[in-house]
Amino acid sequence: LRAPPLSAGRAGLGRAEPSAEEEREAEGSFQLYPGHIPTSPLQKALLAAGSAFVALRDPYRHDMVAVLGETTGCLALPNLRDKMKHDPEGYRILQERPRIRLSTLDMDRLQGMPDGTLGREYVRFLEDNKVSPDTRMPAKFVDDEELAYVIQRYREVHDLMHTLLGMPTNMLGEVVVKWFEAIQTGLPMCVLGAAFGPVRLNARKLQVLATELVPWAIRSGRNASCILNVYYEQRWEQSVESLREEIGIFPPP
Repeated sequence: LRAPPLSAGRAGLGRAEPSAEEEREAEGSFQLYPGHIPTSPLQKALLAAGSAFVALRDPYRHDMVAVLGETTGCLALPNLRDKMKHDPEGYRILQERPRIRLSTLDMDRLQGMPDGTLGREYVRFLEDNKVSPDTRMPAKFVDDEELAYVIQRYREVHDLMHTLLGMPTNMLGEVVVKWFEAIQTGLPMCVLGAAFGPVRLNARKLQVLATELVPWAIRSGRNASCILNVYYEQRWEQSVESLREEIGIFPPP
């Protein structure tokens, strides 16, 4: 009598070897969203320390700033998510997950809007400062799919904060925006940028920053409603002035 043939991939103990497809599924079982890189608390701490060191030396290393934001935002991001969930407009943003990318923007329409509207001034900011919304890094190290969207949304509305605050992308403008965002979001990355960014400014700019811009940014940050609760894509035709007033941002000095 011939023994029945062993099924393909069966081990001597009778336990089936996983197929290639099953192995791929197992490897990706901890990937919560496309591009997600699972990391342990120790790995996050090392990434945070390394990215902070590089970002402080070169604040324009947006990739390192992004890593720092993700690896240190474990307390701030859930708080921001909860603020969005408890606001009708913020909740709709969480549900619909809009993205601000060149592929989602009708640039010709925005360019054709009247001066002073959010859409026209946003495009003017992009053109004047030679920046693109597509330069924002995708989230990688946030171990929650919804929180990953929250930090992605924060990154993609950053240039809109520049537009609403009337700040350019030079070091002075970035520091002012970081002070506003630090008050608004509580993200350690923003706090570090606000605290250490001024060391690169000359004496004249430091005086303007300390006496005019920082006090205004702090007052505006405290007075304003959560900046993530605004569906900016549906506000392009609204004037910057009226949107500032609605959010609670005081006119720039």
